[in-house]
Amino acid sequence: MGAKSMPGKVVIVTGASSGIGEALALRLAGEGASLALAARRAERLEALAAACIERGGRALAWPTDVSDEQACRGLVDRAVAEYGRLDMLVNNAGISVGAMLADLPDLTLFRRVMEVNFSGTVFCTYSALPHLKHTAGRLVNVASLGAMLPIPYNTAYIASKHAMLGFSDSLRMELAGSGVSVTLICPYWVATEFHESLLDREGRRRGPRGRAIYTRRTMTADRCAAILLEAAGKRKRQVVMAPGRLAMWGRLIAPALVDRLIIKVFLEPAIRRARAGSG
Repeated sequence: MGAKSMPGKVVIVTGASSGIGEALALRLAGEGASLALAARRAERLEALAAACIERGGRALAWPTDVSDEQACRGLVDRAVAEYGRLDMLVNNAGISVGAMLADLPDLTLFRRVMEVNFSGTVFCTYSALPHLKHTAGRLVNVASLGAMLPIPYNTAYIASKHAMLGFSDSLRMELAGSGVSVTLICPYWVATEFHESLLDREGRRRGPRGRAIYTRRTMTADRCAAILLEAAGKRKRQVVMAPGRLAMWGRLIAPALVDRLIIKVFLEPAIRRARAGSG
């Protein structure tokens, strides 16, 4: 979707109050889109809506807990009532818990991650589909490289992203001939507030020290948003960001070796950076 295609297009973005969602909203606003911005933090949404309007777009802030099916229905209904149509839904809301499954005191947090990341995607998509079919619109699901490559200590998050992958692939087949495209985005780490919001086994946020895991080479939220928009515009099936493709091929050939490399090359250095950042 280039600038020429966006004026007047109506887009719902969930998880819009920070990170990829925020960067995406600002880019879309600059291209003249009409936005319905959803997240739980009302004040952040209002500030973002104002910034989007300043950039030349239209914006509606609609606080939403995507784990609530009725709230998702209300989000879609409000966007269509405000703008008269729906051209794209971006399911971007997500949370995570960093803990071993056996260390969780119970499964409350596990269920919460599944409800937000996966059920939220299903709830919003279900309500949006009739409107997207009417406009031959676009559905974009923001998963993670974790949808393709698992890592330990993130069982709920990885499970939710694998579910998004299966949901997207199956739904794409169901929608063949409808004019609605389904694009799955699988980013590697992006420098956002995500790891500050990462919950521990007791449900406590990691806080500012969560950013310690990022390096100078970590992708920015704006760059990720640009890749997402290009993929949606071209109606791509999926985008797997580096180093995902190489690791995926390696896992087909030598899965046990790649599992060990993921821990040694990816996870352990990140843990060391996190520990250093908290000192």
